[in-house]
Amino acid sequence: MARIAGVDLPRGKRIIIGLTYIYGIGKTASKKILDTLDIDINSKTDDLDATQINRIQKLIQNEYKVEGELRTEVSMNIKRLMDLGCYRGLRHRKSLPVRGQRTSTNARTRKGPRRTAVKKKGAAKKK
Repeated sequence: MARIAGVDLPRGKRIIIGLTYIYGIGKTASKKILDTLDIDINSKTDDLDATQINRIQKLIQNEYKVEGELRTEVSMNIKRLMDLGCYRGLRHRKSLPVRGQRTSTNARTRKGPRRTAVKKKGAAKKK
C-alpha cells in the first residue's frame, strides 16, 4: 500500500484517482503530477514500485501545499477575516453562507438542522 503525504492511497484504484485522496490534490493536479513524472495515469496504485512512489512524494512535498499545512493556511485565512470584522468574517462567525446565497430558504448545510420555536402554554391568555 502506497503512503504519500501521510495518506494511505486506496488499493486497486487508478493512480490518477488515488492521488485525489490527498487533501489539496484534485484530478487536474494529479494528472499534472503524473505527466511530469511520466507515469501512466491508468496504472493502479498497487502496480507502482518504490521508486515511482518516492518520486511522486518528493514532487508533492516540493511543489504543493497539502494536508496539514494547507488546512492550517485555510483556517488561518478564515480566522483573519473574522478578526478583521469584514462582512465575510461576520458570516463565518455566524455560520451563515459567505458567498451571497439566499438564507430564507435553503442553506441547511451551513445553518444546521431546523430548530422550531416552542410556544409556552398560558403566555397568550394573559390579561
